[in-house]
Amino acid sequence: MVPAMNRRSFLASAAGVAAGALAAPSLALAESQASARPTSETLAAQLHGSLDEAQRTIMCRAFEDPLREKVDNNWMITGRSIRDVLRPDQQDLVRQIFRSLHQPEHADAMMRQMVEDSEGKGFEGGTSVALFGAPGTGKFELVLTGRHCTRRCDGDSVAGAAFGGPIFYGHQAGPRDEEPADHPGNVFWHQARRANDLFQALDGRQRERALVDGRSRRERATETVRLSGQKEGLPGLRAGDMTPDQRRLMRDVLGDLLQPFRKVDAEETMRWVESQGLENLHVAYFKQQDLGNDGVWDVWQIEGPRMLWYFRGEPHVHCWVHVRDARA
Repeated sequence: MVPAMNRRSFLASAAGVAAGALAAPSLALAESQASARPTSETLAAQLHGSLDEAQRTIMCRAFEDPLREKVDNNWMITGRSIRDVLRPDQQDLVRQIFRSLHQPEHADAMMRQMVEDSEGKGFEGGTSVALFGAPGTGKFELVLTGRHCTRRCDGDSVAGAAFGGPIFYGHQAGPRDEEPADHPGNVFWHQARRANDLFQALDGRQRERALVDGRSRRERATETVRLSGQKEGLPGLRAGDMTPDQRRLMRDVLGDLLQPFRKVDAEETMRWVESQGLENLHVAYFKQQDLGNDGVWDVWQIEGPRMLWYFRGEPHVHCWVHVRDARA
């Protein structure tokens, strides 16, 4: 017997069928357009090809140049902004590259962070770009930097390295260097709330081991993200001492941390995270850097033999990320 259907349900169902029939070609077209959308690497190659000799002198370097592997929280990789070096159409290419390094639904928030942290210079005035190697050679990477930014696109030129190397992101929401304890308006604070969800899932003894006395690591550019290679003895609670449900939650938290980034980078990063062996990851929360003394931990990290995700939410958000394939 067919279940009874009230008039509202029937009309909604009928409207849905009709809308679906009408929308199917449009949906297929949208999916086709999305697949045809240029990648950051395609746009970076386009930028590289558009440079004149004067621009190349400032922006282009050998792939082996050690500057390519640097990461920092506030720097101009060429010493010049793209507004100073590039034509308006080229500046727009850089804007497109930056946006396409992120999921479409997060791109506006990422751009807002860049503009707000540019100290009044805007995206173009607060951003610097260097190009290493040459497109089509298998050794090519674009590095984009600014205040609270080191981002990369490499087209898998750097084997076994998430994002093509270490990255940095952060945000100072509002005019004060030290944000309030609830970090209003900070585009990345939701990540700390998720990490605190993991803390709340721990039992009393686990929390004691996860909480670390003393302050977190010093921020010293690339040295900040040096990988330990260790499976034991890292700060905090080892995931091998968690329950299976807690380890699954930790993996879910890591997945949520990756949500702003484009799918190809997020998926690759999770593969390299899992190559560590989830049981070898350590999660640590730093007691002495709790803004507002509210027990919501502003500074925390997840670290494994060949990975670090270090979130420093005091006085505002700085986040250092370095993840490599532990099997390499």
